[in-house]
Amino acid sequence: MKILITGASSGIGAQLAREYASGENELILLARREDKLYELRKEIYESCKSVEVMVVDVTDFQTLQKKIALIEGLDMVILNAGISLGHNSKKIPTIAEFKHLYDVNLLSNHAILEILLPKFRAQQSGTIVFISSLASLFSMPTSKVYSSSKRALNAYAEGIRYKYKKDGIDVITILPGFIKSEMTDKNEFSMPWIMDTKEGAEEIIYAIKKRKRVHAFPLRFYLIIRLLNLLPSFLREKIVNSRN
Repeated sequence: MKILITGASSGIGAQLAREYASGENELILLARREDKLYELRKEIYESCKSVEVMVVDVTDFQTLQKKIALIEGLDMVILNAGISLGHNSKKIPTIAEFKHLYDVNLLSNHAILEILLPKFRAQQSGTIVFISSLASLFSMPTSKVYSSSKRALNAYAEGIRYKYKKDGIDVITILPGFIKSEMTDKNEFSMPWIMDTKEGAEEIIYAIKKRKRVHAFPLRFYLIIRLLNLLPSFLREKIVNSRN
């Protein structure tokens, strides 16, 4: 299987590469940090059929699309690249920060799929995996930009799933809670049910194998969010404000 993983230089992206490293798989690792990518390639090279490094900033859409256009015979893309702005309750995000986050978390995915979708349609197969977040289901005041970008990603993934199902294209949306990574390392608050990176990657791979359309985890965290969303809006607001 030929697999493209974005945001592969660290965290869940790097761990997914390790998990998929086998003699049956050809991996393409995409990220902007060249040193990290080559370290990972060196680590898994002997385990894989092949490992290609693709160094590009996903917000450089023109260069990104040129590199994606060179890929042939792809079976699966895992759209994992993502960033957050942290959780500073006193700071109003600047428009530049807002735009950059949306470029990474949302628009880069379309830049990639604008090139890949015609290829997948032509071969009548392909799997697209969107790495979203449980934060897309409930927006806290300090994560409004991140949460809104992931909620938009969910809607985008849903539309892609409906449109291309007849073309043999599987679309899987993953909604993880907190997983140990550089992103969560910046958080200075208690993160409920935070998962080890390997455990998180294994859960994602399980969902991909089962061809789940949407997979949210950990289950307890997801159910609490579902419960909160069932409450009247005034009560949700009271609960949220009591934690700020």
